[in-house]
Amino acid sequence: MKSLCFSPRTASLSISRQSNSPSLSSTARRRFSQSEIEQAIDAAAAIIMKWDAETSAYAGVTSLFHENKREAMQFTKSVNELQDIMHLLVSDQDSGSEKFSQAQRLMQIAMKRLQKEFYQILSTNRADLDPESVSTRSSRTSTSMSDYDDDGLPDDEIRTAGDSITELEDVSSTAMSDLKLIADCMIASGYAKECIRVYKIIRKSIIDEGIYKLGIEKLSSSQVNKMDWDVLDLKIKNWLDAEKISLRTLFKGERILCDHVFSSSDSIKESCFAEISKEGATLLFGFAELVAKAKKSPMEKMFRVLDMYTAISEDWQEIETIFAFESVSAVRLQAINSLVRLSESVLSLLTDFESTIHKDSSKAMTPGSGLHRLTMYSMDYLTLLADYCNILTDIISDWPPPAKSSLPESFFNSPVSDDSPRPAISVSIAWLILVLLCKLDCKSKHYKDVSLSYLFLANNLQHVISRVRASNLMYLLGEEWITKHEAKVRQFAANYERLAWGQVFASLPENPMASMTGGKAKECFMKFTSSFEDAYSKQCSCVVPDLKLRDEIKASIGTKVVAVYREFYDMHKSTVGEESSEKLFVRFSPEDVGNYLSELFFATVSSGSSSTSSSTSSHHHRYMRSLLRA
Repeated sequence: MKSLCFSPRTASLSISRQSNSPSLSSTARRRFSQSEIEQAIDAAAAIIMKWDAETSAYAGVTSLFHENKREAMQFTKSVNELQDIMHLLVSDQDSGSEKFSQAQRLMQIAMKRLQKEFYQILSTNRADLDPESVSTRSSRTSTSMSDYDDDGLPDDEIRTAGDSITELEDVSSTAMSDLKLIADCMIASGYAKECIRVYKIIRKSIIDEGIYKLGIEKLSSSQVNKMDWDVLDLKIKNWLDAEKISLRTLFKGERILCDHVFSSSDSIKESCFAEISKEGATLLFGFAELVAKAKKSPMEKMFRVLDMYTAISEDWQEIETIFAFESVSAVRLQAINSLVRLSESVLSLLTDFESTIHKDSSKAMTPGSGLHRLTMYSMDYLTLLADYCNILTDIISDWPPPAKSSLPESFFNSPVSDDSPRPAISVSIAWLILVLLCKLDCKSKHYKDVSLSYLFLANNLQHVISRVRASNLMYLLGEEWITKHEAKVRQFAANYERLAWGQVFASLPENPMASMTGGKAKECFMKFTSSFEDAYSKQCSCVVPDLKLRDEIKASIGTKVVAVYREFYDMHKSTVGEESSEKLFVRFSPEDVGNYLSELFFATVSSGSSSTSSSTSSHHHRYMRSLLRA
């Protein structure tokens, strides 16, 4: 309940003091004699004049609240009583009396003193009232605003802008209490404007300084666009730290301090916090929107944009709580706009990524039918995307499904069917991989030797599956997707075997143990030797980077060649003739054939545009790490 309170400067009534401020009841007013009024004014004059800096040298160099806390409490009590007396004189229509004039002069002196004390406490306790100290103290002593929920990160995850001063929490608590006492008194006496002006000037400078030290600066869209990626990347990484620090210490601490000091007036604490924090907070969240609009390559930009989106979305509840006032709705609006722009940027970058795959026009064949650079680049990209699956689920949920008309009908037997119950993120990732596989299928047609095209497809699809299994892509695509594509790898490998080694298989009789003439045996040995040498000369430069797939292909070829040839060799070697004839017609022993096969698919081949060697893969991953290192 509010009580009527006199403003000594305007000689008018105003509603300014809460019920917890001392005031005279109507009964007390009727019983307050003229002599008692004079005694009360004299008592107030004694302590107020003692601390008048214009008449006392001691008062000019000494802080009332620092020197004598008990006397400071008495000072504010006397001011409140003086305010009640002035209110009583006005209600008795005695505002033109000498007593009233005296009380008004005393009130002006007292307010000037309190304003000075307020300024001194804010200035001299600048370090003790820094937002970090206030927010830390609030967390430990539960003096924060009642509706404030702190989901603070563990200490080792929050990088502070300065050294912790938690050992001075008592000083901080005392300063906050003194500021509240002075603010209550000045607001109740009609001097809220002077109190607020001092508070805003000092506290805004602290917030602005904190924002500056955190590396947040005002930038234009053109400035961001013109930045080299390395420079912008550093600014984004700095922003990610600054966003956490500013919310958990800077703005949170200022909100707590504002709410505490001006707890007697909701409108005042709202206006103070708004004027102090709005500019810095808008600048902080505005940077994210600038980055979202910047024109950078998908690989460079995507993951930083996702990091920024994650930071704001995870802290959204805290943003809403700290900036709950209507006067700082612009901060919430800026944060929302940044989230919208960042999500739009992610969708645009995904479209750009798909377009990059479609537009890859390289016709150079990967030597050895190894891994294509597009496969490695794309899977590195998608694997990293999968680490943001939760955030991407929010962003992609309303994204329209991909249009299939651009791809061959034969590729549609995948998890991206119209009636699929999978989440949008799973459909989108499956679609992007499907686009990649279609592009690889087109590139495989550049091989003149069809067998090499099948080995190329087997190698690249196996790499895709391996990256899926070893990452969060596995949870997005599911075991069914993996099983289906593993079957395709086996099919590609079988086609490779049939076309590359079919002549070798056919050179051996169906029944190697069947009896035959020496001439027929010589013919078989010569046919096998010729076909094996021809096949081996073509396949010895091929590579299969995946160990499991390599062993499976070699084991399959070995079973169909070495085992059959051994039986034929043991059965018919002696029918060839003398030793000279044997050397002429039997060029390979079963062990020789096995040794040659065991050396297949290990070759390291490279070209100007691509390489299937492990060194190329290492170089590619070094590039990725340098691009995304934190």
